[in-house]
Amino acid sequence: MGGGREDRALSLESLEERMKSYAVRVDSALARELKLYAHSRFHDPLAYATEGGKRVRPVMLMLSAEALGCKDDRVLGAAVAVELLHTESIIHDDVIDEEKARRAKVPFHLKYGYSASLLSADFVFAMILAIAARYDDKRIAEEVSSAALQMSEGEYSELTIDPQIYKLTWDEYIRIVTEKTASLFETSAKLGALIAGGDEKEVQALADYGRCIGIAYQLKDDLLDWRSRDKVSLGLLKTHSESEVVGKMAAQAQSYAEEAKRMLIHIPRNEATVLLEDISDFSILRQR
Repeated sequence: MGGGREDRALSLESLEERMKSYAVRVDSALARELKLYAHSRFHDPLAYATEGGKRVRPVMLMLSAEALGCKDDRVLGAAVAVELLHTESIIHDDVIDEEKARRAKVPFHLKYGYSASLLSADFVFAMILAIAARYDDKRIAEEVSSAALQMSEGEYSELTIDPQIYKLTWDEYIRIVTEKTASLFETSAKLGALIAGGDEKEVQALADYGRCIGIAYQLKDDLLDWRSRDKVSLGLLKTHSESEVVGKMAAQAQSYAEEAKRMLIHIPRNEATVLLEDISDFSILRQR
């Protein structure tokens, strides 16, 4: 049994190593983007906000494009845009949830203050708009906008839930997870397909892949953070026992990860597609 855990750990380590070259390209592109604002007082705070992380969303975007034959730097602007949108959501989430810690970092609002957090998030949105405007294909801006709208809807739904009095259904829980988290995963994979010039079937398949990965990813996060102050998952306890909630979360995370893999049958088989498959395993096997 111990050997199984060791094999799994080695597998995750290998996967993260395979993702690293893509993440390095994202980091370089992100640094170049921030350098455009070197004169701004927002530069240093945003450099802090964007440091670290696995860059899963932009890496998915790059792999989706590569799976369809696009290996050039056209994808990097969009990859930076989705990472910036993720960064903005973290800044807002930590303020809303009054977080005291963010992994191994001090949350942005505790380091720079609440007012600076709000203004920095606004500045990030302006950066994203500037990036989207560089693409001739207006669908790039439309997709990023759609993700931001859905993320806001999901966060607002979560904000209004009082787990002490509201009986949350599984369908409601998945809807909120889909909006607040999976929408950006979906957009990331879809943008890669669009930039690569994928046909309608390929674009939809990768969008569906991204959405399923995003749901599985958030379910795993909620499992890792179980017993925390997560209002959505705690709201499920009004109608289900703790063991039932935890068991169903784990089962559904596995189910969505497998569904994501099935979406890839519509995509040419190559190294990028294999790595996209492996990311579905990473989404539920990771320990953070």
